[in-house]
Amino acid sequence: MRQIFLDTETTGLYHAQGHRVIEIAAVEVVNRRLTKHHFHYYLNPDRDIDPGAQEVHGISLEFLQDKPRFADIANELITFIADAELIMHNAPFDVGFLNCELGLIGQKKVEEISAKVTDTLKIAKEMRPGQRNNLDALCKYFGIDNSKRTLHGALLDAELLADVYMAMTRGQDSLMIALDQPSHETVEVSAVSHAPLQVKLANSTELADHEAYLAGLAKSGNCVWNS
Repeated sequence: MRQIFLDTETTGLYHAQGHRVIEIAAVEVVNRRLTKHHFHYYLNPDRDIDPGAQEVHGISLEFLQDKPRFADIANELITFIADAELIMHNAPFDVGFLNCELGLIGQKKVEEISAKVTDTLKIAKEMRPGQRNNLDALCKYFGIDNSKRTLHGALLDAELLADVYMAMTRGQDSLMIALDQPSHETVEVSAVSHAPLQVKLANSTELADHEAYLAGLAKSGNCVWNS
């Protein structure tokens, strides 16, 4: 299955308050390798950008004035993500905004377009409970270079997310292969486990030596077995 790593930047935090998507990017992965296919647009939101949001992504309304609107690129986006596993960090945020945008133009929801939605933030929290699991923290943890990420940008973040996901799921493929193949070692261990257990008891001389050793320890005050 194709995997699509997607990220958005928005005018604010809550689509229910009328905030819009102003940047969307997605990169394609096939067989755990980035392909040359990617999707990236800046979008005119036809509304103001919250100052706090602009501090995060650095995108100004002036920059977006000549950019297309979401409706202009929707069909291309739908084609790009169709029948693929869609992977996002904090997926409910991005899916919520995308579904709002798609709903405004009468299109199906993301969950109906893609084959599956995966949230890497949920995976990270299960893997690293109680720790910071934002994209920067995960890049640091897995040794991924994010030095170019001075501001949030959808395309760079989608590419970094692909690297983080590959690091988080490294070894899964080989594990599944191993599970599909019979293990001769397991058969051998099982056979041994049914063999009769041999118990060898100490003789009278060995018992006497043991008692003498414990008596010596007792005199020194270091014996805990006789207490």
